Amino acid sequence: MSAANQTSAPTSPLGTAAATRLVAEREVSTQVKSKSFIISTLVTVVIIVGGIIALDFFTGNDDDQFTAATVDVVTEGQAHLETAGFDVSDTSSIQEAEELLREGEVDVIVTADPDSPLGLQLIGLDSIPMEEAQLLSVMPTMDVLDGDAADEGLRYIAAMGFGLVFMIVAMGSGMMILQNTIMEKQNRIVEILLSAISARALLAGKIVGNSIVALGQAVVMAASAALGLAVTGQLDYLEMLSWPMLWFVVFFIPGFVLVASVFAASASLVSRQEDSGSVMTPAMMMVMLPYFVVIFMLNNDLVITIASYVPFSAPVAMSLRLFDGDVAWFEPVVSMGILLLTTALVMALAAKIYSRSLLQMGQRVRLSAALKSSG
Repeated sequence: MSAANQTSAPTSPLGTAAATRLVAEREVSTQVKSKSFIISTLVTVVIIVGGIIALDFFTGNDDDQFTAATVDVVTEGQAHLETAGFDVSDTSSIQEAEELLREGEVDVIVTADPDSPLGLQLIGLDSIPMEEAQLLSVMPTMDVLDGDAADEGLRYIAAMGFGLVFMIVAMGSGMMILQNTIMEKQNRIVEILLSAISARALLAGKIVGNSIVALGQAVVMAASAALGLAVTGQLDYLEMLSWPMLWFVVFFIPGFVLVASVFAASASLVSRQEDSGSVMTPAMMMVMLPYFVVIFMLNNDLVITIASYVPFSAPVAMSLRLFDGDVAWFEPVVSMGILLLTTALVMALAAKIYSRSLLQMGQRVRLSAALKSSG
């Protein structure tokens, strides 16, 4: 009797947590085993490391001699500068040296600094004199007369790097969610899946799995950039970027979940790959806009500040502001709070659209109909 009861008892359905984990594992396994994913990741790493090495090679072999105006530099320091290849002009005061630097007569001011390992400080006009400093055997302290201490060229590279990483990774994984969801609807696989698990668990699994993959890619790209800077000896640049890169990864997680939710909800509205173009535009704009904002508005502090609080651009814009060093301690916390709240709201809305549209086949489901339906 007991055996008969065991045989006839229905199989317990998967709980939401177990179903979510199962779908997430499938998403991760499918992507990391894909040849295209492996090849594209390796190519990206080679491009990042190779690009940094190439940039260092082509910018680090300038045969022009740097000129320096020295102020209160002892004989040993003067000799060290001349040995390193500087054309040294001794000046009687810092005011005279500043005048020469502003008029373009010299490339850098060199003063005594007891706190520097070399006993010297290099002062640029409006950017850190990194190229001049690299001629010396030991890195001196550095400063600028005008503007921020961050080198403008490095600031542009940082903005482009944060923007590109977010755009490439979010777009790649987001498109994977969109294509897989539409394919499952088109081939009726979704009907089999929903007979075993809930639509919300399926959505959560897709978002969790692709978020893990996307985060892994972002970390690999950040590590590749760090490796390239370390190999080329640009340790000061690496130190300047380390803290902003860490914050970028922290912001990237909820930022990608936000974008992934939009991709998944958009995909559930259509049943054919041919119709995907009509629903993916909003998600694509959310991914691309942060890159274009930081690149084209790089020198507009007001726009960058506003963008650092807008949820889908915060991962890029706030990371750039952290690199600049002009952020109060509470600003990243407030920005993260806004991002987390927005992500939670978007996920709830996406779950409603996804669960109500997933089994509707044929023509594209209108967004208003998906929100009103009781499916």
